[in-house]
Amino acid sequence: MKTKNKIREAVLTDRKTITVRFSEVDAMQVVWHGEYIRYFEDGRESFGKHYDGLKYMDIFNSGFLAPMVELNCQYKQSLTFGEEAIIETRYIRTAAAKIMFDYTIYRASDNTVAATGSSVQVFVNAQTRELELNNPPFYADWQKRWIKD
Repeated sequence: MKTKNKIREAVLTDRKTITVRFSEVDAMQVVWHGEYIRYFEDGRESFGKHYDGLKYMDIFNSGFLAPMVELNCQYKQSLTFGEEAIIETRYIRTAAAKIMFDYTIYRASDNTVAATGSSVQVFVNAQTRELELNNPPFYADWQKRWIKD
């Protein structure tokens, strides 16, 4: 059983600062709940740029897709229009053929945790649309390049 709010050990971490835009808030100027999922996406994109070889097009150009199969978000504190936030994206290593991330979104002004979450993506062969049960060669190579045991 998963322990609530348990911090899993990350082997790689990326941090990205964003500013909450007007289009992301509701009538009360509070970030709409669905935007936090977009912030996780921003974190994954930033992670892929920082740790080259895991961007979406890198995966696609290697002949694979990486659909999301699990996504969790826990809301802790509100963010509001104009505030800066830090998206921390942590890569969680697993032997399984999947990409796992944990996220923490902080209010930049006081480092308060606004939201936490996690995601799991699997590999699908782009040609056959079949699930890959083993890590694709490009992913194994990426792991060797970036993860030092």
